[in-house]
Amino acid sequence: MAEDDIPVGVLARAVERALRAPSVHNTQPWRWRLRDGEIELHADRTRQLPGADPDGRDLVLSCGAVLHHLRVALAAAHLSAHVRRLPSPAERGHLATVRVVHGPPERGLAELDRFVEERRTDRRPFGTAPVSPGAIGRLVAAATGCAATLHPVTDPGALRLLHEVLDDAGARQRFAPGYASELMVWTHRWAAARDGVPDAARTSAPAGPDLRVFPRGTLGGAPPHSSDGSVLLVLTTIGDGVLDHLLAGEAASAVLLAATAQGLATTPLSQAQEVPAARARLAATVLHSPDHPQLVIRVGHPGPDPGRVERTPRRTLAEVLLR
Repeated sequence: MAEDDIPVGVLARAVERALRAPSVHNTQPWRWRLRDGEIELHADRTRQLPGADPDGRDLVLSCGAVLHHLRVALAAAHLSAHVRRLPSPAERGHLATVRVVHGPPERGLAELDRFVEERRTDRRPFGTAPVSPGAIGRLVAAATGCAATLHPVTDPGALRLLHEVLDDAGARQRFAPGYASELMVWTHRWAAARDGVPDAARTSAPAGPDLRVFPRGTLGGAPPHSSDGSVLLVLTTIGDGVLDHLLAGEAASAVLLAATAQGLATTPLSQAQEVPAARARLAATVLHSPDHPQLVIRVGHPGPDPGRVERTPRRTLAEVLLR
């Protein structure tokens, strides 16, 4: 170990903190390798969802989210992180190498650390109060800081089209080969499982508009309000390669944590991006942009349902380390 290398134990604690990141169906499709002064992030293709995510877009976005969570954890530990994304062209699954050194942390990240534990995916109806322009502006800035663009869809005509796109994507997926069985696998895990979407994270009432249709759970849920004050935000990138998907995941993490810091509830909606026809329609008819949609995020004030959404389980550090 070089004199200035950060010990593996310090890096392990940061990775363990990062494991609270969100991922599609809570699959946690990542693996890590630790060396003195370095952290490698690898995709775990055994956890890819072939029905919902045949091209691996969601998988890489999930890995981008955990990479951003890692950067937050390192900043909170007063460490400087130097990230090389896609460092090895010969290894498609090697998504990033983070060199960690003593020095000033990335600006604006350390203060997000305390919201890592508070962030939840909330599938319940949101409150009727509108999200303020100032709050939306802070979320847009969070995405911009991660080389992505966040588009608030507030025009009534564009919003109607976005609802249609999400509805169409959900309908198409219900008939996709393997999709239904895949959904059952990840929502009906065994009792001691540390992954998947448990009953306590799924509502007992029917899913609201735009939400992915999960099997019913035990989370309290009232019928959606006709005057729901939530806003739908579309996250886009200039390109549509693996690097763009990774950056989009980092931006999604930044937006979700920034929303949590403002006391807002969030629900990532990935179904429109999982269906190529819906993705193309979203860009052309809703955004009128050449950029590539990567994720829709529903943001609003917490709804009237009592109680806090429970934390979803996470795999242990030992389960995700590469030797």
